[in-house]
Amino acid sequence: MNKADHYMLEGIHNILENGYKDVNPRPKYADGTPAHTISVNHVTRTYDISKGEFPVTSLRHIAWKSAIKEILWIYQDATSDLEVLNNKYGVHYWNDWESKDVPGTIGHRYGYKIKKEDSINKLIRNIQQDPYGRRKIINLWDETDFRETDGLFPCAFLTMWNVRDEYLDMMLVQRSGDMMAASGGGGINEFQYAALLMMIARHTGYQPGVFTHVVANEQIYDRHIEVAEDMLKRGKTLEEREDAEIKPMLVLNTEKKDFFAMTIDDFELKDYNPVKPNYQLDLGI
Repeated sequence: MNKADHYMLEGIHNILENGYKDVNPRPKYADGTPAHTISVNHVTRTYDISKGEFPVTSLRHIAWKSAIKEILWIYQDATSDLEVLNNKYGVHYWNDWESKDVPGTIGHRYGYKIKKEDSINKLIRNIQQDPYGRRKIINLWDETDFRETDGLFPCAFLTMWNVRDEYLDMMLVQRSGDMMAASGGGGINEFQYAALLMMIARHTGYQPGVFTHVVANEQIYDRHIEVAEDMLKRGKTLEEREDAEIKPMLVLNTEKKDFFAMTIDDFELKDYNPVKPNYQLDLGI
């Protein structure tokens, strides 16, 4: 098993053994049932990408191309327009969070904030002009935006960037994480932000280094508990496989240097052989 698999299994054990159940949850399932969770607070996971520790779990299949496409939509296209996400990238799962105030978008969230602050260009200039400065922050949390339109408040909302010799390190801070669907060890959130680190590092002339993920509240939904328990069994299966020691690695086309010119076709995920079949998860909305 790779490092992400160990993190995922440890996280499941921790929540099932030490977690607390919420009261009067905001999210509901599609059938209207309250989506209760079991949670723990203050989870931290760290990977050194330069040492081959890429955050992707093999305990289930991760839709890694969709994960990167979402990052391109937010940080490269800098928009919250669902038509761009649907038609350019073929990704539709954000449609459930369409804004009533700004139809056709997810409101003044995510990519809207990136464009509003010109965040990526400012980050790139900061890395290039003041590499050892300690003010390289992209913050998607904006109370003014939240008051202007409806929409889901950003979950993964803060990144902090630091240069270390030839490496670029990054920390992702997430206020809330659905462990089984997105935030767990080697899940969608870690995969996509590690990919973003690779892209920005390439553009600014550094090697991707340490990626750290902090989740203030990480939870397992009540309808995901059976899946979580089954994933613990998969851990034993994964340990016994002949390829158990092989580490999956995301590779970025070496010819691409410009962040804004990178596409999903410039990525290749090598040595990824997740346990099958995949799971179907009801989401709380």
